[in-house]
Order: sequence, then C-alpha cells, then structure tokens
Amino acid sequence: MIVVHVAIVSGEYPPRWGGIGSVVFHLAGHLVKLGHEVTIITRNHKINPPSQEGVEVLSVKWAPLPMAFTRSYGKKSIKALKKLHSRKPIDVIHAHLPLVSWKRSEYQRLQKDIAPIVSCLHGSWIGEKEGVKRAAKAKESATWRNPNDLAILTTAGWYSRYERAGILESTICVANSQSTLKEFNKWYNPDSNFDCEVVLWGCDHRVFRPQNIDDESEQLEHERIRTEYGCGDEEALNYSPNTKTPMLLAVGRLVARKGYMTLLRAMPKILEENAGTKLVIVGRGHMRKSLESNAKKLGISHAITVKSSLSFDELAQYFRSADLVVYPSYYEGQGLIPLESLASGTPVVTVNQEPLTEMIDNTVGALFERGDSVDLAAKVNDMLSSTDRLEKAKLGRERVLSNYTYEHNALSFEKIFNRAIEKHQDFKKV
Repeated sequence: MIVVHVAIVSGEYPPRWGGIGSVVFHLAGHLVKLGHEVTIITRNHKINPPSQEGVEVLSVKWAPLPMAFTRSYGKKSIKALKKLHSRKPIDVIHAHLPLVSWKRSEYQRLQKDIAPIVSCLHGSWIGEKEGVKRAAKAKESATWRNPNDLAILTTAGWYSRYERAGILESTICVANSQSTLKEFNKWYNPDSNFDCEVVLWGCDHRVFRPQNIDDESEQLEHERIRTEYGCGDEEALNYSPNTKTPMLLAVGRLVARKGYMTLLRAMPKILEENAGTKLVIVGRGHMRKSLESNAKKLGISHAITVKSSLSFDELAQYFRSADLVVYPSYYEGQGLIPLESLASGTPVVTVNQEPLTEMIDNTVGALFERGDSVDLAAKVNDMLSSTDRLEKAKLGRERVLSNYTYEHNALSFEKIFNRAIEKHQDFKKV
C-alpha cells in the first residue's frame, strides 16, 4: 500500500450534513484508518466542524448565493490547495462535483503544478434541472418560492460547463451510480479519454443498525418516539409488524424535487386501509408551511408531523422505530436515505427509476411509479399488510453489509487514487 496525502475539495462538510457532506466525512475517516493523510477544504461555517483523528479541515470564504457559491468557493479552494501543497505535498486532489466549479484551464493548472484530480460526480446540474421541472409539472411546489430551485432552472445550463470541464480534464472520474454515469455521457458527450468508474456510496452501518431489544435506554427512546407521534400500541412498542398504528418516515430536504406532495396526496388512501397510520417528515427547507397547509386541505393534519433535521444518532433511532421509510424523490444522483433505512432494518418504498432501482427492489421494499400518489398508496398499504416485512428487513441489512459500507468505499478509492497517481506519472513522462 502506498500512503498518500489526499486533499478532498467538498462544498459540504459537517456541520453541513447533506449527502455529499456525509459521505466526505465518513470517507475521510476511513481513509485515515487505512493509513492515509487527509485534508478537507470546504466552505467556512459559523459552527466549527466536528473533529476526526488524522483529518485536517481547512475552511475558505464563499459567496452565499444560489449556484454562484460553487464558483466563488472553487476559486478560494484553488488558493487553499496551493498553500497546503507548499507545506504538505498533495498526492491526489479529490474534488466533489457539482459543488465546486473549476474551468478547464484550472483543472489543467492544478494537475500540472500540484497533483492528479479524481472528480466524484454526485449527479448533474442538468439532471437537477430536469428533476425540478418534473416536480413543478406535478405541482409539488411553486418553483419561484424557492431561490435554490429557481437558480437551478435558470442557470443550470451555465454551470454545467464546469461539470463538463471536470469530466474532460480530471485524471479519473467516479460516478456515484450507473444512472449518473449515463447522465454525464448523455448531457456532455465526453471524448474517448473519459475515464470513469462507478462507486455507489455506502452508509455508516454501525450507527444505522437494527434495534437492540436488550438495550434498555434504546427501548425507552423507541417507546418515547412511538408515543410522541401516536403510534404506541403494544405491538409497535414491541417492534411487531402487526401494529395498528404504523409509523411512516420520510427524510430529506423540504424541496419540491423530493416529492413530498406526492406522499401527502397518497395519505388519504393509506388512511382508508390503515386508519392509525402516522407520517413523520424529517428535514429542513422552504416547504414546511406549504406541507402543513396542504395536509390541512387534505384533511390529514392529524396524521402528519414535519420535524427539523436530527443528529445522526437521533435519526438512526427514527429509522429503527419506523415501520416503513418512504422516499418519493423526482431526482437523485444516488440517494443515501434508502440505504440508511435498509441498514436500520426498515424496508423502503421508493420510486421505480434509476438510480434508486440500483439499490432497492421488491426483495427489500417496494417500488411505485414516480409522481403517482395512487400507486404510492397501494404500495405502502401492501407493505403494511405484508407477511414478509421482517424478511425484507433482514435482506435489506444484509445487502448494505455486502455492498454499501464506507469500508467498501475507502478500499475502492484507495485503488482509484493509486491508479490516478500512476496514470498522472505516465502522462508527465510523455
């Protein structure tokens, strides 16, 4: 094994716990465990990032404007890379797109003066734009109410040039799903030198794990959560699938392309067959008041709770305590919530489209047609009445442990980084 110094350039890092921030945090920690040096270059935040042994975090300034922050952050990160390299030579630059925007000339200069670049493709701006358009067409939310969605609709084409620069100039690219790789081939038509591997991110299977019925404090927390939301019949408190008060959980940013209105529209039919059902939505975003208002119009306010984001440990308990997780998203580069649910021993109902179908099938959950609230309700009701839900939960956990852990990710990226270094050295000899 060659010990390398990896400089990870990521626009998200805790306390920004978005999908990218989460995977970067865990990947960094596992790379250190393999013996490598890791430095994170991220956007500054008023709250200090959590410390990880062996991981250095450098924060840079950025312009707090939708989409435009990727460019301002990108420029500042280049300066930080140069300064870092002068005191501690960098072997590999690991850039997480699309939250950092560099020009082709900047990729070329960084690789000439510092190190090879391995760019991770977390979905595309064009794909995000298509997701926003689909959600708007389905009347999930008025796009103009959300500055981020509006910025994606109006400027995704402009910022896509930076994504294209990444796939044309990086030493190696890594897509987070086959779906993302197809998108980049479709939208950007890369040349024959496009070197891209697919590595699906995992989740922290030690935090997101099934219930431990022998842990008294955990059992008390389970009882507290189920009781708080009116889902605390005796079967539920004993984790029995025969509960008459099932708890559905939906997790993610409160934005239109996550499909929450489809889920709300499904709730009346879910309640017709399972009158004691409660839905808990966990996330932050501009749609909270809209969701609560629409729940009232649909006559389901009594069955809906919208809650702000939780810590990892709190969220893990919600996953364990829920009967089903529902993930109705219109667009994802990969989507980590379904994996965290499976790792927790909770089946998932999600959309029958890539990349979600790369992780979820009928053996560990159920799939419904995107945007179809009637089909969603039918799949949820089928799952709640299913006699093999516990078997699905077991198989889901096994799937995560077999394929989707950060241990798997760290080993994959270790090989990719070493290959990038070798490829870069060969290129410099030419």
